[in-house]
Amino acid sequence: MSDLLQPRGEAVIAPRDLRGRRGLFARQPLAVLGAAIIVVMALAALGAPLIAPVDPLALDPLRRLRPPSEINWFGTDQFGRDVFSRVVFGARVSLIVGVAVAALSVAIGLAIGLAAGYVHWLDAVVMRVMDGLMAIPGVLLAIALVSLSGASLTTVIVAITVPEVPRVVRLVRSVVLSVREEPYVEAAIAVGTRLPLILVRHVLPNSIPPLIVQATYICASAMLTEAILSFLGAGTPPEIPSWGNMMAEGRLFFPIAPRIVLLPGVALALTILAVNVLGDGLRDRLDPKLAKRM
Repeated sequence: MSDLLQPRGEAVIAPRDLRGRRGLFARQPLAVLGAAIIVVMALAALGAPLIAPVDPLALDPLRRLRPPSEINWFGTDQFGRDVFSRVVFGARVSLIVGVAVAALSVAIGLAIGLAAGYVHWLDAVVMRVMDGLMAIPGVLLAIALVSLSGASLTTVIVAITVPEVPRVVRLVRSVVLSVREEPYVEAAIAVGTRLPLILVRHVLPNSIPPLIVQATYICASAMLTEAILSFLGAGTPPEIPSWGNMMAEGRLFFPIAPRIVLLPGVALALTILAVNVLGDGLRDRLDPKLAKRM
């Protein structure tokens, strides 16, 4: 009788499904908060020309080191530039570097890792090269690469990508080594399936979940490395407003106006923390073992 009274064409959502959706936020509130912070930062970076009240490159020596006011919300720096505008535009540089390095590292590392993990004779050669790159500290390798080609945003992205590729290669290789011994892969080989098709159908889908998690950590690490390079004078050019450049230029005036260093530092720390927390949440959701425990 109850089935007859049910209107046709309307989907019924079980209470269990609603509890499951609400439980996602209850189990991982930090991951949701991290995603919200990243969205806010991304929107601020995209709308920087509309949000920033003053041109971040405009110099005004008569207003240097002014305290916060209605015109300059975070005050001005040693050149009279608006600190708030520079912090907002600095989000663009950090997010561009983080996303670009993560995408390039995953794309290059995925291709190399698939080849090294499935082709036996190539594995030894590739992994020795990757071990050699990982033996060099990432910041030192990035400084050397930037010094050879000159400081620019593109150079910084390439210089940070190179040290991150070996980590992705090792991750993909470990997944390939475990998947290629599975019965369904052996069955595909037995029926004469070509190697590229095996990699795309069977190996690649198993590599995507850990790669998504690894990409978030690479993004956070890239933003921190870019700030370190800029702080040391080996990153983006001084005319580009970035959080690292702001902290480097304002460190001499820290006793007088600590906000010049603290505000971009807080923005950088908050963004990196949000990306790492989001990565932890994605790991908990995508890892089958952790998902069963939850």
